[in-house]
Amino acid sequence: MRSVFKWIGILIGGVAGLIVVVLAAVYFVTESRLNKTYEVPAEAIPVSSDPATITRGLYLANTIGFCVECHGENLAGQVFDDGPLIGRLAVSNLTPGKGGIGDDYTTDDWVRAVRHGVGRDGKSLISMPSHLYYHFSDADLAAIVAYLENLPAVDNELPETEFGPMARTFILMDSSLLPAAVIDHDAPRPPAPEPGVTAEYGGYLAISCTLCHGENLAGGSEPGAGLNLTPGGNLGKWTEEEFIHAMRTGTTPEGNKIDPELMPFDLLGQLNENELKAIWLYLRSLPAVETPELTAGG
Repeated sequence: MRSVFKWIGILIGGVAGLIVVVLAAVYFVTESRLNKTYEVPAEAIPVSSDPATITRGLYLANTIGFCVECHGENLAGQVFDDGPLIGRLAVSNLTPGKGGIGDDYTTDDWVRAVRHGVGRDGKSLISMPSHLYYHFSDADLAAIVAYLENLPAVDNELPETEFGPMARTFILMDSSLLPAAVIDHDAPRPPAPEPGVTAEYGGYLAISCTLCHGENLAGGSEPGAGLNLTPGGNLGKWTEEEFIHAMRTGTTPEGNKIDPELMPFDLLGQLNENELKAIWLYLRSLPAVETPELTAGG
């Protein structure tokens, strides 16, 4: 009997030791990625602080930029604390108030942060969707920067971000959580389409939708995944008018209420009529990916 307990003890000790080794490996690999620095030359993007440009930047930040989703309504930052296993993510206060970065950031710093996902220290920002913002035109980026440079000061001092073992595992599994690592900083700028009621411009406006709905916008089956937005999904039964109504009100043609925590229709619904029509044209132009539950049973 003693030998049985002895071997059980050895087994438990071996498993515990293996877990310690794995956790240590995860820690050191993620620390290396988190502390990697990136050299991104300054881009000559003229930023005007005239009222029209600032207003345009506010509009873009609150619609296709989704800035308030993470940084809060006044962009003074907030803390997402999910306990010791996940850790604590402190999202920056972007204003020039106490605890904010607004007084420290130059125009070049803002451009690097938004377009390249690189902070003033040269390290990658965390969970900043710069790999999507990279597609913004120089004019739209300049407007967003103008808006950020003219934010009213809000005092909000935030704690340091801390990563638990699960958060570090997520970083290993999803490289886009460190956007500077997935952006080709030397690649030619993608061409920006002319604004208009076209599928091409709709795709430009809808680039951030891929965050939840996937690269092909066909959604996914895992919890929290976005719905299928291609003609093979439920949207294939909608009309343009019904789509715009859903974006404005959060109510689908079937009478279902859209959860604003999962789908920020309250932000996208601020887009003007022509922009929503352009997005609709783009969604209709996508290759249809069939949703199984819609096709099951004929």
